Formats: sequence, C-alpha cells, structure tokens
Amino acid sequence: MSRRLFLFFLLVRAAGFAALPPPEEPTGASGVIRIWGTAELKPLLERWQKIFLANHPTARFEAHLVGSDSGLPGLYTRRADIALLGREATATELKAFEWIYRYKPTAIEVATGSLGVSGRSPALIVYVHRDNPLTQVTLAQLDAAFGSEHRRGAPENIRTWGQLGLTGEWRDRPIHLYAPDTEEGTGRFFRSVVLNDSRMLHWEQLREFADTKGTPPTHDAAQKILNALAHDPLGLAVAGGRPADARTKPLAVSATDKSPFVLPTRESLIARTYPLTRAVFAYVNRTPNAPLYPNVREFLDCVLSDEGQAAIAQDGSYLPLSSAAAADARAPLR
Repeated sequence: MSRRLFLFFLLVRAAGFAALPPPEEPTGASGVIRIWGTAELKPLLERWQKIFLANHPTARFEAHLVGSDSGLPGLYTRRADIALLGREATATELKAFEWIYRYKPTAIEVATGSLGVSGRSPALIVYVHRDNPLTQVTLAQLDAAFGSEHRRGAPENIRTWGQLGLTGEWRDRPIHLYAPDTEEGTGRFFRSVVLNDSRMLHWEQLREFADTKGTPPTHDAAQKILNALAHDPLGLAVAGGRPADARTKPLAVSATDKSPFVLPTRESLIARTYPLTRAVFAYVNRTPNAPLYPNVREFLDCVLSDEGQAAIAQDGSYLPLSSAAAADARAPLR
C-alpha cells in the first residue's frame, strides 16, 4: 500500500493538483461529518454517533470504513473530515499529506488498543513455551534476538537462551523466533517499537505468519503463531490478539534496563505502563494556528468525554483512555 501511495502522489504532484481549493465551511454541529478508516471500528463508531446525535440531532455522518490504509488518503484528498485508524499513520502517509498541505495532520488518540482481541489494535505480547523458565525480557533484548543492528543499544546479537539469562540445559540452546508478517499492521508495529524500524532481522531463525486472506478479515496470524510455539520449547514469539493458553505463557516486558517489568493486563495497557501497548488514532486536517471546524471538534470532544470513553468499555473490543490521556488528547482540539 505504501508504494502505491508514493507513486500516486508523484502523479498528483506532476499533474499540478497539490494546491487544492479550500473546503466548504461546515455549518457547525449540523454539518456532515465524513469519517474514513478501519472497518473494525464500525460498532464503536456507531456508539459514538448515537451519543453525539442525542445532543446534536441535526448532525449527519458519512462513514467510509474499508481499512486503516484508506483513512489518510481520504483526509488529504478532502473526502474525509476525520481519518480513524487502528494504528499510527505511516511515514509515507504523513509525507503524502505534507506534500499537499505543507504541514502535518493532527493526531489525536481516541482509544487504547485491545488486550487479546485480534484485529482490534491488540497489544503486542511476548510469549515462550510453557516449559521455558524465562519470565521477563527487555526491549533491547528483543531487538538483539529478533534483529541484527542493535538499535536499542545491545552489545551483541542474542541467539541462545543463555544470553537471556537461562542456565543449565537451556544455556546453549538456540532461540527459534516467531512473529507476524513484518509488512502487515501488527508486524510493522513490532518493527517500529521493538527494532526502531530496522529491517535487518534474524531471518535464519525467524518464521513469519500472515493472516489468512478472506472477507471478512480472519485476523488469525496470532493463533498460527501460538500454535507453532506450542510445539517448540525453544520458541520466542511476539503476537497480538490472542491470550496465552495452557501451552504458552506471556513474558513481562521492560522498556529499558532500569524500567519495571510489566505484564500485559487491562490496567497496564490503559495506564500505558506496558511498553507494547497500541492506540487508536483520529487524524484531522487542522491548519496551523487555526481552529478545527466546529462539527469535527464537537464530535471528537464527545468521543473523549466520559460518556464517549464509557462506550469503549461497553463495546468490549477496545480499551478506553485513562482520564489523564483523554485530557491530553483534548489539547489539539482547542
């Protein structure tokens, strides 16, 4: 998708379409709010719309929810007022927007990713086989085990369990690696957060797993990873969207050598103390030093309100923001 976006915007620039005409001024809360983005957020978006319409009955919505990859193109072609993504925008998407407007889109966190729900921006969880005595790992150790560039400062590659602190019969055993497809959403998140965007992975020992293609999406890569790990005591896996079963166990993760080790729980994800937590973002086109259009601002205020965040908890797929995070997210709306 990123390559297609790049080529598309080369054509847009060559054709002279970078200077788009200004959009029509929306008429406050009675204007149409156009939302493009991920289909997985449709049930939650409908809850938010219902709350908003209770206080703004003349407002109307147009939703085009076919995937996170559609959100930013909808925004920078002015077909959308809000891009709703189950992930952060990629560098290519941000660059495409900047080519047209000469400033970045405004990003607003609206929800916390899920714990153990595939396809719902799940936190990345690190697993080992149930027979493995390891209980914790740092991001630098993961970088050194899965990668080769040591962008997190590890002094050397980690290729055996002894290098992760295990002794006895485990010390010289090799580490077998399992991960989601590094070119898909969860895999891209893994490369970004754990490997600092390195593409030099330890391919000799790494097995990647992609979601089975289908409509609706299957979101089954995590289950494939855990099934493989269950038959490999030497496996170290990262996956999103599946709780550990009796054959596997999650590890506590530390962001740095001096940070606490934290297990993925509902509480640690909402508090953002678990370092591999994901978030859901709304992107808007806000001209620097200018206010958002009233209808967009008021809807996002609704999403970030106590009632809007309570709707997330009721939906059960995603997790709400903490009170502090919701307050911080409101700042760009002013």
